Amino acid sequence: MRHSLAVFLLLTLTACGVFGSKPDADTPGKSASAEKMYTDAKKSLNDGGYEEAIKQFESLQSHYPYGRYAQQAQIEIAYAYYRQNEAESAITAADSFIKQYPNNPHVDYAYYVKGLANFNADIGLFGLAFGQDPTERDPKAAQDSFAAFKDLITRFPSSRYAPDSRLRMQYLLNALAKYEIHVASYYQRRGAHIAAVNRAKEVLTLYPNTPATRDALLILVQGYDAMGMKQLRDDAQRVLDKNFPQVASSANKNSEKPH
Repeated sequence: MRHSLAVFLLLTLTACGVFGSKPDADTPGKSASAEKMYTDAKKSLNDGGYEEAIKQFESLQSHYPYGRYAQQAQIEIAYAYYRQNEAESAITAADSFIKQYPNNPHVDYAYYVKGLANFNADIGLFGLAFGQDPTERDPKAAQDSFAAFKDLITRFPSSRYAPDSRLRMQYLLNALAKYEIHVASYYQRRGAHIAAVNRAKEVLTLYPNTPATRDALLILVQGYDAMGMKQLRDDAQRVLDKNFPQVASSANKNSEKPH
């Protein structure tokens, strides 16, 4: 979580060059007309006219619903919605592409767009810089983003988007674990120790290899201590001492300081 988010943005989506070759069409006449519509729509997309590009691509699909032009138009629509920060529409368009063209050589790109659309929402969700109560945040966007990236790397491990997706997945795991810690701390500050302990347990179960495990163990120690569960407190403390000896050392030094 210390690294700049830029580390996770290794592959910047571009409106051009997603597909390597010009698409085919059924007849020469159709090819010329479809290509012209596609070229015009792509120009709008490249120029940042996302709303106009969406209309043009949809018109292309309406006039020429078959062939690679229609397929490319669908994924371009997903990309345009993504660039407009319309996550739901981007995801709907990407899902439509995946459902209609599961064997398209660029279907991995559709999964990537799905992940990115929700990922942008996650940045705001986990920014924690706006003073919003952590319990009011909904981690669903992060979970959906993680699922899309996981689908991509599972189905297409050699995809050009796989390395970046793996980095984003790790970021999302850390963010989700941190979210749980914030909620657990919220409960702890209000004396809801059972709820705090349960949230901390979820971190250890669902996100065992994230930095948040240290904080989860600390909450367990403090929560069990507050509830008078000494055996469970001592068990949690032993795990904390074994895995994070520097935390225990720091705590001991602080306890020795005169008050």
